[in-house]
Amino acid sequence: MTVLLAGDIGGTKTILRLVNSETPKEVKNLPQQTTLYEKSYPSQQYNDLVPIVKEFLKEAQQELEQKINVEKGCFGIAGPVVENASELTNLSWSLTSDRLEKQLSLERVNLINDFAAIGYGILGLKKDDVCTLQDTEPKLNTPMAVLGAGTGLGECFLTPLSSGHYHVFSSEGSHGDFAPRNQLEFELLTYIKDKYNLQRVSIERIVSGMGIRAIYQFLRSKYPEKESEQLKEIYQAWENEKKVDLSAEVSKAAMENNDALCQQTMEMFISAYGAEAGNLALKVLPYGGVYIAGGIAAKILTLLKKGTFLESFKAKGRMSSLLSKMPVHVILNPKVGLIGAALRAAQ
Repeated sequence: MTVLLAGDIGGTKTILRLVNSETPKEVKNLPQQTTLYEKSYPSQQYNDLVPIVKEFLKEAQQELEQKINVEKGCFGIAGPVVENASELTNLSWSLTSDRLEKQLSLERVNLINDFAAIGYGILGLKKDDVCTLQDTEPKLNTPMAVLGAGTGLGECFLTPLSSGHYHVFSSEGSHGDFAPRNQLEFELLTYIKDKYNLQRVSIERIVSGMGIRAIYQFLRSKYPEKESEQLKEIYQAWENEKKVDLSAEVSKAAMENNDALCQQTMEMFISAYGAEAGNLALKVLPYGGVYIAGGIAAKILTLLKKGTFLESFKAKGRMSSLLSKMPVHVILNPKVGLIGAALRAAQ
């Protein structure tokens, strides 16, 4: 039995998981992994990752009533990772793999970007962990692509290796330029540039939680007569105190099908989301599948199923027929990053 440590390290919380990993008989197969213990910790209450891991391992041994010898670990980090080192964006933590190996007495520690962890995680998903939007047969030994909107927008892609495994490559594609496709999107672009005094607008400013807010702000300024009294109160509360999650409230109202401005907001958001998924697909040609991750997609699944996402995904002129041949899935399992970190640790 090989015991591995997997972690999902974010500015708000750190989730750790111990897994029992069984080496497969055939190299091309994934290891069979079973969760032994898992717990979440508030990141801001600790000055480093090491004390969290030590506390976690102590609690795990007490819970499992046995001595645990962890050999290797992998942590998905919410921030850039360069040569197994990371300065976390929303924490005052400075992490390096060699320091963690030494202080935690581990044989090997790997640090990867949290979205790269999601990339590895899709390999371990089960049928119930995804909802398929475009059901076409995947092609073997072809790339896969992942993107996901949450606080920001993440993107990565996977390429097949001769061993039958995949290698994950991180991407900063979300910081490419937002390209308006119609008059209303041109007006949205101008609105955001003027409001924030920007020279350019990235895709992430539209396809993310802040993008939902920006689109709603734009539409309420363009069509003030369309704003409902309920959303007007919510907007004012958000503007004055920032204690309200405006993006969540807008998407919730759209899901309930009772607020025209919120519905239009989400229609624009989903259309831009699908278009960017299509852009990524054109660059990678992921006939193995396009996976939609992030904190938003699973919550607005009923809206994604209505068709706007796929219409925008495939609206690529002469290349539309290519995109029709790619499976498109929404990831429903929120622990996909932990699954990926554990699989990466096994490698």
